Amino acid sequence: MPESGQKTTQGHITERAPESTGQATARRTGLLVTLVLGGLTALPPLSMDMYLPALPEVTGALNAPAATVQLTLTACLAGMALGQLVVGPMSDKWGRRRPLLIGMIVYVLATAVCALAPTAETLIGFRLLQGLAGAAGIVIARAVVRDLYDGVEMARFFSTLMLISGVAPIIAPLIGGQILRITDWRGVFHVLTVIGILLTLVVWRFLGETLPPERRHEGGVGQALRTMKGLLADRVFAGYMLTGGLAFAALFAYISASPFVVQEIYGASPQTFSLLFGLNSIGLVAVGQINGKLLVGRVSLDKALGWGLGTILVSSLALLLMTSGVVGEVGLVPVAAGLFVLMSAMGLAMPNTNAQALMRTPHAAGSASALLGTTSFLVGAVASPLVGIAGEHTAVPMAVVQLTCAVLAVACFLVLCRPWQPGRSGAALTTP
Repeated sequence: MPESGQKTTQGHITERAPESTGQATARRTGLLVTLVLGGLTALPPLSMDMYLPALPEVTGALNAPAATVQLTLTACLAGMALGQLVVGPMSDKWGRRRPLLIGMIVYVLATAVCALAPTAETLIGFRLLQGLAGAAGIVIARAVVRDLYDGVEMARFFSTLMLISGVAPIIAPLIGGQILRITDWRGVFHVLTVIGILLTLVVWRFLGETLPPERRHEGGVGQALRTMKGLLADRVFAGYMLTGGLAFAALFAYISASPFVVQEIYGASPQTFSLLFGLNSIGLVAVGQINGKLLVGRVSLDKALGWGLGTILVSSLALLLMTSGVVGEVGLVPVAAGLFVLMSAMGLAMPNTNAQALMRTPHAAGSASALLGTTSFLVGAVASPLVGIAGEHTAVPMAVVQLTCAVLAVACFLVLCRPWQPGRSGAALTTP
């Protein structure tokens, strides 16, 4: 792997700008940076999932229909998707630290207002703002990783981040449920406000600037759009972006459909569903750690990614055969096993697509991170409602969506990324 101060360009080692003081300090304090970046990536799922147990109570407290209250989730998710497109280019122009701190402050203020919202409409509006501001943590965390690490180190760091951020969706509903035992739904936002304040202070105190002035972009919106256009025009970057987004869509289909499939179709209790959901999340995190600790450095990132995509494809095909009755009537255990394998394989697909895409973009890590994140959220949002298109008595749509996403992800990987071509992986683009 290239040493610090070098970069890979078209398969060759060339000189790279020396590390800034912030970069060098951050690399020396790796554990602390890992925890800070892990907290930033965990904050959005905490904001989404900690609130889920309170939805019925919000409906009654604000005297609003359930469909309106559901828009508070949609608004937050939309904000997270769109916010990355704004914050990513900002961080390439002004550095990582300033946009991140501004985003965190706005997040704290928006969350505090959510706790005081008198109407559902007010809550929807400030949940949108909360998502827009919270997107700063997602997109800048990935950009900081790109600033500090390259190649094998970067892939390992993404796998470590998955360990931290992967725990958040597991514990968030549990935390929300415990909060509701001692207070009302507004208490959930009070707790999120405190978490936001603490994380803002930690970022301000311990996370230095990682993008030196000589590597920043000048120009305004036009330059940002040209940068993104250049990224999208790069076939290999676009391939990894679409591959990761489609894999994430298969994951989103599982998240959207699994409560209905496990409890309504297969008759499991809410406790059984919670147990299966937790086991699947543990599988994803565990395989992510195997990827980072054992595979990265021993096999190529493309090979590990190919294994992950192949496993997702086979498991989604098996789920379709089981849920459609082609192999006869099956119970919950085989279906749960198929979902576990599919979820676990995400631990190979997600960190390696991010690493391979960002290795091509040292000059525009913020914009690249924004495109990666926004694509995943938008493709996932499109796939999510399709899982219920055939009604409440079949799990076939979930499996069809997952298989379709898996086939398209493999196609993008093979047609656009072309992993067999020598000297292509990790090639850095020139500054537009």
